[in-house]
Amino acid sequence: MKIALAQISSFLGDLDKNIEKHIEYCKKAIAGKCDIIVFPELSLTGYSLKDINFEIAVNPAESEKLSKLKKISKEISIICGFVEEDDNFNVFNSSAYISGGEIKKTQRKIYPPTYGIFEEFRYFSKGKDLHAFETKFGKAGILICEDMWHLTLPYVLAQDGAKIIFGIAASPTRLGFDKDKFRNYEINSEQHRTFARLLSVYFVFCNRVGYEDGVNFWGGSEIIDPLGNVVQKGKIIDEDLIFAEIDLLEVQRARRQARHFLDEDKDFIIRSLNNLK
Repeated sequence: MKIALAQISSFLGDLDKNIEKHIEYCKKAIAGKCDIIVFPELSLTGYSLKDINFEIAVNPAESEKLSKLKKISKEISIICGFVEEDDNFNVFNSSAYISGGEIKKTQRKIYPPTYGIFEEFRYFSKGKDLHAFETKFGKAGILICEDMWHLTLPYVLAQDGAKIIFGIAASPTRLGFDKDKFRNYEINSEQHRTFARLLSVYFVFCNRVGYEDGVNFWGGSEIIDPLGNVVQKGKIIDEDLIFAEIDLLEVQRARRQARHFLDEDKDFIIRSLNNLK
């Protein structure tokens, strides 16, 4: 399949404007003959929402606010970020996989952070489950920003059958930077390459750009193949739209070349964790 990463800046608290921007990028990706387009964390709302999250939240089972995205998803599958409201009025930092005119999957952030400059756990509930899901391109999974820093989560997705792990982020920095040697990118990319290589999966990372509430988001989106090679990389700081081909036969080749993932013993891991004191 051909994939597009839309490394965009979002309009804070303006769902309608952000939907129109998503449609614009979807059309560019369709013109580029892409099968799927990936947007960053909270791409439909902006990141620094605080109490606005209650006003902008969407219950995907009941709301028609995402109808335009559902319509264009008949031409291109979409992964995007939004604020999800459940039937009990909890709100979550969530992602949606939209394809064939339907929301096929929502994934809630498991670990909303509250440390340093982050305040998410003050405003969002925690997701409670994590599963890979079927797509027309193969089985995949989604992690949202902080969740990529918990090594058990990509492991769980790969054990559940995911051949592609999509990581969407709104990773901020208050640091000065050199676009040619930006430490945040180097640290994150090392981690993505490690996950891809050890789990023999594609790791697709889409990070936002722009400024909100005194912080800037640094971009550096990338696609990593199952051998840990960077296939394509987005700009640092600036908006970008990048394309790449993904061939799941590369997952097969990687797992046959080095069997470390195939030889993983889940039962041993579960027993060992249960025996810890």
